[in-house]
Amino acid sequence: MEHHPNLSETIQKLEHYCAYQERCHQEVAEKLRTLGIWGDKADAVIVHLLDNNYLNEERFACAFARGKHRIKSWGRNRIVNELKMRGISRFNITTALNEIDPLEYADHFDKLSLRHWESLSEKNALKKRKKFCDFLLRKGFESDLIYDKVKILEQDNC
Repeated sequence: MEHHPNLSETIQKLEHYCAYQERCHQEVAEKLRTLGIWGDKADAVIVHLLDNNYLNEERFACAFARGKHRIKSWGRNRIVNELKMRGISRFNITTALNEIDPLEYADHFDKLSLRHWESLSEKNALKKRKKFCDFLLRKGFESDLIYDKVKILEQDNC
């Protein structure tokens, strides 16, 4: 016989799930579905998590932005797109981007771009430029930053 957790068991499970790592509403709703919980019961769990500050979308967005920038070297565009995919509000996305220090962002970009440029063994200048730009665009950095940087790096190599 399959065991369906009661409301207090479900709440306890989800409190632990949210306490372990910041979660967004979408992740919590998905977790509830995998536990076979939906409708009013799922809503009650989410309300409990919100009321007791286990679930806080602004806090999630800020932690996500800081972490993905520092650990995965993501740029603003990728962070914005990933947060949008998780259903995060425009307001919370803006708040999250403000968590990233502009000097740290520029420094991170400079180090990453220089390291990648030097790692490319491509002899053809156009192919090297394309590989360099594509890599940084995939990371989510702004195209104007990338194109300014590639001009500087190409000049340094002349």
